[in-house]
Amino acid sequence: MEKPDLQQLEEKIDILIHTCKQLAEENKVLRESQVNLVSERATLLEKNLLARKRIETMIDRLKSMEAGS
Repeated sequence: MEKPDLQQLEEKIDILIHTCKQLAEENKVLRESQVNLVSERATLLEKNLLARKRIETMIDRLKSMEAGS
C-alpha cells in the first residue's frame, strides 16, 4: 500500500471509530429514555384505571339516586 492509501485508510478508520462512539452514546441515551417512558406509561395506566373506577362509582351512585326517586 502506498502512503496516501494508508493515510486514507487511517482517516476512514478514525471516522468509523468516531461514528461508533457517537452511536453508542446515542443508543445509551435512547435506552435511558425508553426506561423513563415505560415507567411513565405504567404510572399513567394506573392513574387511568383509578379514574375509570371513580367514574364508574359515580355513575352507579347516580343510577341508584335516580332509581330511588
